[in-house]
Amino acid sequence: MVCFDRQVLCKSLWMLAVNFSVVGVAIAAQAEPIRVKDLPQSARTAKLLLAADPTPIAVPPAETGPIEITLTRKKAKTTPPTSAPTYTIDQAEINKQGANSLAETLKGQPGFAINDSGFGADIHTGTYYRGASINQSVFLLNGRSITTNVNTYHGNVDLNTIPVETVDRVELSSGSSSTLYGSEAFGGVVNVITKPGTQIQKFNSQLQFGSYGQQTYRGSYTGAIGGLDYALGYDRYKADSDYPVPVGAANRGTDGNLTNADIDTSSYYARFAVSLDPRNTLTLDGTKTTSRKGLIYFGFPFQRDRLNHDAFNLGLNWRSELAKGSTLNASVGFNKDYFHTFGPTANLFFRQGRLNSSGLNFRLDHDWQVASKAKLRWGFDAKTAFLTSEADSTNPSVLRFNESVKSSRFTPSLFALGTFNLSNALQAEVGLRQNFSSDFGGSLNPSLGLNWAASKAVAVRGSWVSVRRLPGLDQQFAYDTVHNWFPNEDLKPESGSSWTAGIDFKPSAKFSGQVTYFGSALDDRIATQPTRLNGRTVSQWQNIGRVNTGGVELALQYKITPQWKTFANYTYTSAKIKSGAEEGLQLSQVPFSVAQFGVGYENKGWQLNLMANYFSGARRAFL
Repeated sequence: MVCFDRQVLCKSLWMLAVNFSVVGVAIAAQAEPIRVKDLPQSARTAKLLLAADPTPIAVPPAETGPIEITLTRKKAKTTPPTSAPTYTIDQAEINKQGANSLAETLKGQPGFAINDSGFGADIHTGTYYRGASINQSVFLLNGRSITTNVNTYHGNVDLNTIPVETVDRVELSSGSSSTLYGSEAFGGVVNVITKPGTQIQKFNSQLQFGSYGQQTYRGSYTGAIGGLDYALGYDRYKADSDYPVPVGAANRGTDGNLTNADIDTSSYYARFAVSLDPRNTLTLDGTKTTSRKGLIYFGFPFQRDRLNHDAFNLGLNWRSELAKGSTLNASVGFNKDYFHTFGPTANLFFRQGRLNSSGLNFRLDHDWQVASKAKLRWGFDAKTAFLTSEADSTNPSVLRFNESVKSSRFTPSLFALGTFNLSNALQAEVGLRQNFSSDFGGSLNPSLGLNWAASKAVAVRGSWVSVRRLPGLDQQFAYDTVHNWFPNEDLKPESGSSWTAGIDFKPSAKFSGQVTYFGSALDDRIATQPTRLNGRTVSQWQNIGRVNTGGVELALQYKITPQWKTFANYTYTSAKIKSGAEEGLQLSQVPFSVAQFGVGYENKGWQLNLMANYFSGARRAFL
């Protein structure tokens, strides 16, 4: 994609987009005015390097002549080093990618392999973070979990329905993050931070029109009234995706065009924050998404399955500065997902499935600077999950599985993570997470990490964590009529270890990078496989045995000139099945290699960005 951008106009080879931006007048903090042309170019930044605070923009009123844009700049802060790589994707980076959803934002990031982004995408075909599937990573919205652990009917977190209009930044972490947010973070933790309100009244809108019925409408408004700041947003994108396909291609209609790949998604977002006093802040945020689309599976013969997805998330957070170096966060959240998948089978039978999942989450998190060289972050979180599954099929051979099933699970946890500066150059992390569940008992999952600054330009790090994921309620109790996947009440939790080792380097102000080796050893991996059930062979959820994962991820950034910069990300993943009938094979749908390369030019408000993605392919089997 080639994109020219100057606030109000964006063109590509296949899309026309118009952006409108209105910024209100605000009183800026005392700082030296900086003209846009004097600012350093923005760049992809790892949290281990320097990170600057967001820069507010104030546009003074002008009676005549050009408007001079004045910016205030705060002092840059040094983010403490961690034992595992941490990446931040900010709003500027998202805009340069031209991404429409969170899936498109994460695609090509270090460690990520996503083959399900785009219109009409079938979300169960693959979202992998270091070889771990989407339900083996933790997804957060403003620090609270939105993972449903639903595996059938295209459930769990649909990254294609999280619009970028709501996103301020995305933080990717791993290692000790599993101690803080859940032992099921085999791959890592993805924290989506939504747009905050500002003291500046600001309105943004965007219209995009493309071929094959593609349309995008976006709008957001941020501002403040007294001590209350707010952010409101709306996002809708739709496409017919009825482009010509070769003869013999899956889902080729009589007119020679692709069929059943259309999508229509609308999302609403609101966030309100009020400062009760200088030390206490209360924040309320919520999102609502409605998605209607067709599904295409792996290039199988003509498919006419449809997916309706409705999602709702609401959260309330209280942040209190108890004392210097002591911060308390308390939050309660509610999330709800409704999936309805339906369609005919070879014009003979009609089948449909409904999954109605909801969760109530509570979290108490205390970040405490115990001493000058010791920090403790500890707390409690609890999740209650509810699931109602309905299966309905006219196929005589499965009529007996048409039923409605209700199930629930309560999973409280205690966690503590200590960070110790053993010297000016050496930092250690020690963590413990005690998990409980209403149906699988408890587990104690420790974590360890080290970070050594060998020099000003080079740092060496490593982490190890114990991981455990409970089977999804749907995997235990829900029959999937669309895929003919059978549940298994005898499933055991997946458990094992994951680790990272790497180097961060910045030999000059222009060049920086990270190299990370990652791996995991996982027992009782859950997947569907052929099983004899009631005298016939069916696909049923099973503990298939041990899976070992290893790989390398590379992230490089280089500033060629003040106007030109480039970056490259690459991830290699080997996820080998070590037992059972598939021993020695790569885990299905996990790509071996993915990469992204980009070159950008920015000068006097104009931008030109060129990005390329590489995907090596993956084993196609369902297992």
